[in-house]
Amino acid sequence: MRYIVADLEWNNTYAPKTKGFINEIIEIGAVMLNDNFEFVSEFSCFIKPQIGKNLRKTVKQLTHITNDDINGGIPFTQAMSSFKRWIGSGDNILMTWGDGDIRVMIDNFRYLNGIDRIPFLKKYVDAQKYFQIKKGISKANQIGLSSAAELVKVSEEDYSHHRALDDSKLTAECLRRVLDKKELSKLAVECDDKFYQKLAFKPHAISNINSPLVDKSLLTYACDTCGSEGNRLSEWKYSNQYFRAVYRCPKCGKKVRVAVRFKKYFERLETRKTVTVIPTDEKE
Repeated sequence: MRYIVADLEWNNTYAPKTKGFINEIIEIGAVMLNDNFEFVSEFSCFIKPQIGKNLRKTVKQLTHITNDDINGGIPFTQAMSSFKRWIGSGDNILMTWGDGDIRVMIDNFRYLNGIDRIPFLKKYVDAQKYFQIKKGISKANQIGLSSAAELVKVSEEDYSHHRALDDSKLTAECLRRVLDKKELSKLAVECDDKFYQKLAFKPHAISNINSPLVDKSLLTYACDTCGSEGNRLSEWKYSNQYFRAVYRCPKCGKKVRVAVRFKKYFERLETRKTVTVIPTDEKE
């Protein structure tokens, strides 16, 4: 088994073909590790832009990459072909810090090559997700690579910030500090149709109250003081991802705002309900 830890740098630019903005890849860097997570080889190249000819000022400031650098690069298709040859045909797991790089790569393949699959991607691990599991960090509090390095006492002085090859090396070192190959293997996902469908799926709040995903039993209110079933004083209205209504307890007269959210993720539905007491001197 070989482990490929990769990183991308990109330039956000307007894409005439889709009449929208796209993150065009300008640099790719990666390190290959053997089954013992030891260094085998590295890959790095600039990619000559085909969509946006000039780098944004913020990109130049962040990465220190210049227009001359990318103009001396190779086209995307050639760069990806070279990267595929470098990876080889053996068993491997590709890893990136967060799945943002994978999403950007898919967008670039779709725009420039007309395909929505990454040809060399067999198995994938979100390195950020794995690291946070190993360190017991909630997925709700995503940490950046710099914070991860600090957490496992990896000095960043030997790495260039926001450069693809150095960021991939830094990611590999952070992973090495928390390495458990069995757990890493369990987290590896096959890059099949479901993998791409999941990446393409955008979590969203349900806005249609008649949707079968809306659990009507949550669109109620029981007084937390006396337990009485509340009387609804207003129609349910959808606002800022929540269905909202005002209720009054028939026994104690307490008025409350009830807000319920139904958020659909690829493989689950998340519900959240809040109840806020309305002060007696406040209008509904």
